[in-house]
Amino acid sequence: MTRTIVFYGLALAAAALALEWLEYKFITRVFAAEFYIILIAVAFAALGVFVGHRLTRQSAPAAFEFNAAAAETLKLTPRELESLALLADGLTNKEIARKLDISPNTVKTHLARVYEKLGVSRRTQAIQKAKELLLIP
Repeated sequence: MTRTIVFYGLALAAAALALEWLEYKFITRVFAAEFYIILIAVAFAALGVFVGHRLTRQSAPAAFEFNAAAAETLKLTPRELESLALLADGLTNKEIARKLDISPNTVKTHLARVYEKLGVSRRTQAIQKAKELLLIP
């Protein structure tokens, strides 16, 4: 019984394949130009994806290496560096105070000293300068 089922299954699959092949031959004759245009478009799309992937391949970013010499030269305290790192994470003064378990006024003092030591006047400038000096990742 199993042999009969397999035989009929293979026969039906062969018949379906033959019908599909005939339909394919008919469609490619009737719509030959459109068929080739689609093939060319698919080939160029695949080529574009391949070339784009090859050209824009990103190497792994280098591991962050803290610049202790810059921190020492600027005389930044460990608490000021912690405040600066949390500032770079986008936290507000209150959030920094909660994380460091200090008052918001102390955070303002730390950040004012950081701004003064870095020679900046805004949060964004402090973050940019600290990144340039490799004080924060």
